[in-house]
Amino acid sequence: MTVNEIQLDAPWRDTTRPVDERVDALMAAMTTAEKVAQLYGVWVGASDDGEDVAPHQHDLSEDVDLDALLPDGLGQLTRPFGSAPVDPAAGALSLMRAQQRIVGANRFGIPAVAHEECLAGFATWGATAYPVPLSWGATFDPDIVREMGGRIGSDMRSVGVHQGLAPVLDVVRDARWGRVEETIGEDPYLVGTVATAYIQGVERAGVIATLKHFVGYSASKAGRNLAPVSVGPRELADVLLPPFEMALRESGVRSVMNSYTDLDGVPTAADRALLTGLLRDTWGFEGTVVADYFSIAFLRELHGTSETWTDAARDALTAGIDVELPTVKTFGADLVRAVDDGTVDPGLIDRALRRVLRQKAELGMLDPDWSPVPEALRGRAEASVDEVRGTVDLDPAGNRAIARRIAEQAVVLVKNDGVLPVANVARIAVIGPTADDPYAVLGCYSFPAHVGVRHPELPIGIALPTLRDSLAEEFPGAEIDWVRGTSIDGGETEGFEAARAAASGADLVVLALGDRAGLFGRGTSGEGCDVADLTLPGAQQQLMDEVLGTGTPTVVTLLSGRPYALGSAPDDAAAIVQTFFAGEEGTRAIAGVLSGRVNPSGRLPVSIPRDPGAQPSTYLAATLARRNDVSNIDPGPAFAFGHGLGYSLAVWSDASADADEIPSDGAVTVSIHVGNAGDRAGVEVVQLYLHDPVASTVRPVQRLIAYARVPLAAGERVRVSFRVPADLFSFTGVDGRRVVETGDVVLGFGRSSADIVAARTVRITGRPRYVDHTRALHAVVSVTPDA
Repeated sequence: MTVNEIQLDAPWRDTTRPVDERVDALMAAMTTAEKVAQLYGVWVGASDDGEDVAPHQHDLSEDVDLDALLPDGLGQLTRPFGSAPVDPAAGALSLMRAQQRIVGANRFGIPAVAHEECLAGFATWGATAYPVPLSWGATFDPDIVREMGGRIGSDMRSVGVHQGLAPVLDVVRDARWGRVEETIGEDPYLVGTVATAYIQGVERAGVIATLKHFVGYSASKAGRNLAPVSVGPRELADVLLPPFEMALRESGVRSVMNSYTDLDGVPTAADRALLTGLLRDTWGFEGTVVADYFSIAFLRELHGTSETWTDAARDALTAGIDVELPTVKTFGADLVRAVDDGTVDPGLIDRALRRVLRQKAELGMLDPDWSPVPEALRGRAEASVDEVRGTVDLDPAGNRAIARRIAEQAVVLVKNDGVLPVANVARIAVIGPTADDPYAVLGCYSFPAHVGVRHPELPIGIALPTLRDSLAEEFPGAEIDWVRGTSIDGGETEGFEAARAAASGADLVVLALGDRAGLFGRGTSGEGCDVADLTLPGAQQQLMDEVLGTGTPTVVTLLSGRPYALGSAPDDAAAIVQTFFAGEEGTRAIAGVLSGRVNPSGRLPVSIPRDPGAQPSTYLAATLARRNDVSNIDPGPAFAFGHGLGYSLAVWSDASADADEIPSDGAVTVSIHVGNAGDRAGVEVVQLYLHDPVASTVRPVQRLIAYARVPLAAGERVRVSFRVPADLFSFTGVDGRRVVETGDVVLGFGRSSADIVAARTVRITGRPRYVDHTRALHAVVSVTPDA
């Protein structure tokens, strides 16, 4: 009889007891070393032969002896599927065997939480590559993002994964930052609503979602990865924190990951006021805080705020971090000794451990009948790897259908002089470096771009049609000529002559430009791939100028991870189509928009700049942050946040408000009629903006407070109403408290932040009212048929 079998009747196994009672009983029986072992992960890679996992080597990792570690237990397994290509069924078998080994090695039989990246799909070989989060923002459609999150969570859970490290709730503050592609946009309300929906989908599938990066990462100086953040308290409270606040209140999220950066000189990994004072004491979060990879070690290595590894561990635990990821570095034997000799308060260990064990109990991992066999291997746990290989499909038709719908909704038609949709074109010149690149639709955290590129000997694992392929399929009667012209970032100009010739001989040009996703300078977009300005990479701008100079109608088509200034294209291109790494179905979606098979409905989640060097700039700008007479620099956009065109003719009319004034604790309903005067069905995105003409602190000229995605049949007319509580007018006042001030506010119905179709002024009366984290966050939206 094994030790684990003897302890099946231990109190922590008793599911009739309250979770906290079970956790207390288990903690009382544990040594310091066993407690600390639950607070770190080990970076592993699943074996493609189905054998046990092996430690994954990384530049900042030290050799890990699993045989030495496992008798004390293990808190997490880091990316068993996401570190190297592995058949999904073989990976599930490998992970199952690893869990059996972990459970058998520690005297309490506690398994490890397995976590994976899932930013744009489960980041493993053969799994669906969905559009990146910036495309989610372009849809303005939380419902479809929730559906996608559910599928991602179900796929991960089916092979034994418990936690996903997504979504990113950073609000874009500087588009030069490489990780813009991972964000949802430049508006906190859009980010919050879409991210909350994604989390709900993942959590409802039984997988722990992880908010990141808490907080301020996207506001790093000059858009540089990990650079210091020097935002003021109002920008922090009114722009950067609201998405996290919304998600924590509404999504059921169970984990948070800290930011790498320092916030006004305090690294977030050591910021007790942030990770405990705000997150837990004020907002009431009860889940786990996991360290972004190596961020605890960075307290010593990069920030210089901790002298030793043990100091770094103590500082992180004091701040409120519970788990060191990706692997044991500071939470090792030295920390155990420091706790035992009284150098580190054992209460810090117990506080973090209680959260970790409570979560494991809630996942059923302390139950007597817990099984390491995942859903994908039920009934086949004793099978050989050859018997299961190829039997788990992580890219089924249902996943691809959702990926296609999101991609189609995320395509933004930025400009159209009537050339789209394309009809009766005999010859199309497809020019540009992203036209024939299957990776042009993938972000840096997709498995093929993140890991697969290091294994060129293996197939990609999913179908990735190029834009050239999809255009040929979409326009079978047209002759299609392809010329690269230049590479994405090499700066070559030798292909310009061939590009000009192809353009001159065509009826239409599709000019495909954009990014290559990568990591730490190996791409033009992605983590560590920051840019000095928003000029298109390499010689792409020059290629654009050459092609536009031929006079052939040109559709400038962007497949990118961030917005770029487009030079003369806003004036000279016949059409501009913007996509943000639209996933495995992305090129078909673009082709469908060009042909008219898809009526575009995407809206810009980030502004497209006019000047590549006028950064940082977002639409959330006060008067003096916009174009004015006291500066020669125009930071304004060529195309504003929220902008997007379609092939239907939308008519907005009859804006109204049910009151001219309301008390500071009241609400007002504003409405507008929206009709489709075109001959085909379409979608209109009605955006409600707040303008506060006079306030005690400087406010942005426009701020999104609600939106409605409204499908309209040809000839249909509806009334779109927003019941707006006065809480939505609140902001951080002079004294640092959130306040609803009295006076006039202007509620504007916008096609974009720069195109306010109609507005209604409402006066707030009475006394200023202070609100807190329990305030209302949403307007109530209703769409009713026109009477």
